[in-house]
Amino acid sequence: MKLAFVLDPLEHLKAWKDSSVAMMREAQRRGHEVSAVLRPALAWRDGAVRAAASRLTVREDHHDWFEAGAPLEQPLAGFDAVLMRQDPPFDIEYIAATWLLERAQAEGARVFNDPRAVRDHSEKLAILEFPQFIPETVVAREPEVLQAFINATGDAILKPIDGMGGSQVFRVRRDDPNRNVIVETLTCCSARTIMAQRHLPAIARGDKRILLIGGEVVPYALARIPRPGETRGNLAAGGTGVAQALSARDREIAEALAPLLLKRGILLAGIDVIGDCLTEINVTSPTCFVEITQQTGFSVAGMFMDALEKECKS
Repeated sequence: MKLAFVLDPLEHLKAWKDSSVAMMREAQRRGHEVSAVLRPALAWRDGAVRAAASRLTVREDHHDWFEAGAPLEQPLAGFDAVLMRQDPPFDIEYIAATWLLERAQAEGARVFNDPRAVRDHSEKLAILEFPQFIPETVVAREPEVLQAFINATGDAILKPIDGMGGSQVFRVRRDDPNRNVIVETLTCCSARTIMAQRHLPAIARGDKRILLIGGEVVPYALARIPRPGETRGNLAAGGTGVAQALSARDREIAEALAPLLLKRGILLAGIDVIGDCLTEINVTSPTCFVEITQQTGFSVAGMFMDALEKECKS
């Protein structure tokens, strides 16, 4: 198969832990042709969505991990699969990419995850569809609503709805002297909607990333454990990733979501579970393939390529 990966600049990828690199290495091992496309290269011209794609040779060396051929402009429909793996922020440029990729689909391209599904599933707000699994949550921009939630819970997590990696995530207690300015800053003085959730003490045992691939559940989660003095478990915020078998509750949540998301065109999702509560559904560029594989021996990239090959044959 000819595979096109829509990526951030290759030199910015951390090959020793990047899930996209793990996917590309597994694809090459199976004899598939791997090409890289940068988001700014996507364009509609002459009746088709096109992009300058560079054929890659992917190596195991983490420091000198790729060799890229000269970019060649071609229609995306000429590839067997296009994988959107650009990281957020989910801004207007990301949305524009989903519009272009949706147009490419109409021209015959197979795009994973489905661009409309990515656009329709806010990574923060998609959990609202599953109230039986989530902690007490409020989504609002009016300070009075958010302040009332902080008062009611006594201890809350506030975060923007378009961030990643733990950026701008605040823990705010009822008696926090900075609570007013935190609410003002996050909401841009009532101009921006944010999410507030009850703080879950189980975060001390890790923010569990559970991967859903092709409607099935990876049997291990990566518990991202906060460093001392930190509320956030995100690896980007200094958390430590510890792979572990799924609990009964983890599996209940994951098995409820996996087939539903696949039916919507989401081949790969990464759900976040703290304790017994679902907190996020990540569909843009879910990670943690490498950490789970290194610690358990379970090939997450292999499971992903199995699912991708199956979808491309269907």
